[in-house]
Amino acid sequence: MKKLKTLIVDDEQDSRDSLSRFVAKYCPQLEIVQACANIMEAEKAIQTHTPQLVFLDIEMPYGNAFDLLDKLPAIDFEIIFITAFSQYAIEAFKLSAAHYLLKPVDIDELIEAVEKVEERLEQAKRLHTATILKENLGHIQSQHQKVVLPLIDGFEVTKMADILYCEAEENFTKFYFIGGKKSLICRKLKFFDQVLSAHGFCRIHRSYLINLEYVQRYVKGKGGTVILENGQQLQVANARKGEFLERFK
Repeated sequence: MKKLKTLIVDDEQDSRDSLSRFVAKYCPQLEIVQACANIMEAEKAIQTHTPQLVFLDIEMPYGNAFDLLDKLPAIDFEIIFITAFSQYAIEAFKLSAAHYLLKPVDIDELIEAVEKVEERLEQAKRLHTATILKENLGHIQSQHQKVVLPLIDGFEVTKMADILYCEAEENFTKFYFIGGKKSLICRKLKFFDQVLSAHGFCRIHRSYLINLEYVQRYVKGKGGTVILENGQQLQVANARKGEFLERFK
């Protein structure tokens, strides 16, 4: 099997050395063609080696990861971002379907990220995660962020503000959008509860996750009923009633 040409871009010598050792030992399907200390070196190395994968540190002196990507005429390689960002920024990575590793790099997470890259390359999926991620990091905790939704036959990119509510459907989640469109997404509702709850969404029932922006009315009851702007009525579970009402205080 032909190895994937791989580039490491990180301003810290220790980080470059340790990641190189981890890759050599645990990811034999990769070939490190160069390790770069800044975006100037990285730009030249990408032109020289045309790598298939780049390990890219987000924050570096003299320009960050996105400054590098902006310099390139095309991003025709996969990226695994290296970051020490806060939890809110990590949510942006998840929403963008971007591969990332937290510093210090965990070996199991490294192996998993590389396997996901291989899968995407094998399926010839070309998703501009870097562009979506850059937009999302500029709108932390905002519904201007975009979310990548995996479909059975590909993926869909949508703004959070366009999502009306989500409904659990066994191992899938059905998304209902403003305007009446629906999509069946290949992830459980629990995943979207975790990544969307900090961005104006609330789990009101084991089956429903709603966008609070579109709540028009609440009707009291044991748990009560939420009426959304499109007239849709959804039951609120008694156990989740307190959390839901707290979000409106």
